[in-house]
Amino acid sequence: MRRISSSITLFLKIFLPTFWLVFFGAFTVAVLLSGFGKSPLFGSWIFKGGVLLFYILGATILYFTLMKLKRVERDHDYLYVTNYIKTIRYPFSDIEQISETSLVFIHLGHIKLKAPGLFGRRITFVQSRQKFEDYVAADPGLSQKIKKGE
Repeated sequence: MRRISSSITLFLKIFLPTFWLVFFGAFTVAVLLSGFGKSPLFGSWIFKGGVLLFYILGATILYFTLMKLKRVERDHDYLYVTNYIKTIRYPFSDIEQISETSLVFIHLGHIKLKAPGLFGRRITFVQSRQKFEDYVAADPGLSQKIKKGE
């Protein structure tokens, strides 16, 4: 199998959300438990509400963006998608379309399946540009399914 997603996927999907949730979770708990006598700022209900809202909003954004990323690998007949717990094998015939979105420093790939799989109908991954281009060049029929600049 050859990986077509970037190595940074592990950092973005596992390490960054874990660090953020633990660090800001501990900070949020400390702020919520502190009283007005220890610090006038931490005792304010407006500050406590703002910190709690910041934590909940950040966790929600992480859940709907970074934690949805998958690692994608391929071989001659199948595409393998993993969330680092489960790995699912999809035949190339199940792929309806592959699209690319270019952000400033990273390129996202979106695989749209003909029917919903275990990870849903749309799978998002961070592309390793060179490996993805090699993947497309290796299969001439695949270039018809690629849509650039979504």
